[in-house]
Amino acid sequence: MRLQEFFQKFALSEGNQVSVLTKKQQILEGTLIPSNDEGILALKLKNGYNAGIKVEEVSEIKKISEGKTVGKPPVKEIQKDSKKPTIAILHTGGTIASRVDYATGAVYASFNEKDLLTMFPELSQKANIVSEHLSNMWSDDMRFAHYAKMAKAIEKHASSGVAGIIIGHGTDTLGYSAAALAFMLEGLNIPVLLVGAQRSSDRGSSDAAMNLECAAEFILNSDFAGVAVCMHDSSSDSKCAILPACKMRKLHSSRRDAFKAVNDTPIALVDYNSKKIDFLKENFERKSSKKKLVVKEKMEDKVAILKVHTNMSPEQVRFFEKQEYKGLVIEGTGLGQMPGFIPDDSAMGNKGIIEAVESLTKSGCVVVMTTQCIFGRVQMHVYDKGVKLIKVGVIPGEDMLAETAFVKLAWLLGQYPKSPEKVKELMVKNLRGEITERTNFDEDFAKEL
Repeated sequence: MRLQEFFQKFALSEGNQVSVLTKKQQILEGTLIPSNDEGILALKLKNGYNAGIKVEEVSEIKKISEGKTVGKPPVKEIQKDSKKPTIAILHTGGTIASRVDYATGAVYASFNEKDLLTMFPELSQKANIVSEHLSNMWSDDMRFAHYAKMAKAIEKHASSGVAGIIIGHGTDTLGYSAAALAFMLEGLNIPVLLVGAQRSSDRGSSDAAMNLECAAEFILNSDFAGVAVCMHDSSSDSKCAILPACKMRKLHSSRRDAFKAVNDTPIALVDYNSKKIDFLKENFERKSSKKKLVVKEKMEDKVAILKVHTNMSPEQVRFFEKQEYKGLVIEGTGLGQMPGFIPDDSAMGNKGIIEAVESLTKSGCVVVMTTQCIFGRVQMHVYDKGVKLIKVGVIPGEDMLAETAFVKLAWLLGQYPKSPEKVKELMVKNLRGEITERTNFDEDFAKEL
């Protein structure tokens, strides 16, 4: 039986409060909410979680009450206080901008100040809030043009005298945006924090409020200036970590503490309960009256990442030469290797791969090697294959994350479109904290995973 037929049979509609008895004798109570599957009955449970029940598994269903129609809950009126600092919040999408109507379980995106302060009333106690809607998208739909749009909005709000800026962003590609903004915004004299949420606001375990409030606390009570990320430090609601924009990565698909510093440490921890800020690094950019913001938003579109794997072919490399790519980041194995040698007859498919890389570099494409390992750095002088790749023009990417190297390469090519040699020179220099001089051995690194 299809869902609409099921609703008609039992005189039900979305928003009804119901009690469901399954054929396995499980009893579930909640609110009927929209379902994406005609064969699934969707319930918003009292604990905030959603449950899906196959229609054919329903033994009995009773309507408890009619419920209410979908609509916005009352919003909080904004009371501006001239004595308080102002924080600008820029919305690009993601779960952090979502609101839930608990009468129906419907979730919708909200981008204005009134709705924002209704969702997070604590913000109005700390600062005046101004809000701007830049976009509403899944973060993996981002393109370089969106980074430029964010950078220009930051420039506008920074010039208006705000204490800092929060960017609500989907978590899946948050790292790319953070790195891009770090390179684009030169001389930034306020904190710009990218904030996301791993759990949507319709769940009891949502991390949205804590991440947002800790970001505001850090903006208002630190001398940090620059781009960083604010997300849960652990799975508990205790502290948020302020993470370096170019040295952090999403390491888990769903945990609230998915974001970790890689080959680096967090800049600071913000205690959600005590509001105390504990700086873990001494070397970070600070506010200074001498700083002047310059936005350098140009990026080269024809840049890509190639992940190394077994059973590769030279055609995979030749594609980038045929398509006239200007830059390529190779996410290599271990210390910075890729297939190309022929140890026996079974490896003949490797023939021509390194020659294809050489042809690509000679075409003018800047090729950078990173490692697909999460921690550590490339060291291409250890093995003969790495030495060979350097000889054919591949640039070692030190300890840069592949994503950061990709963004940096696109940005440098955008700044110096006619000078690949300048791009190569700057690619191996630390410009925004993306490269550390040396990678220290950390016996506890596995605990971070």
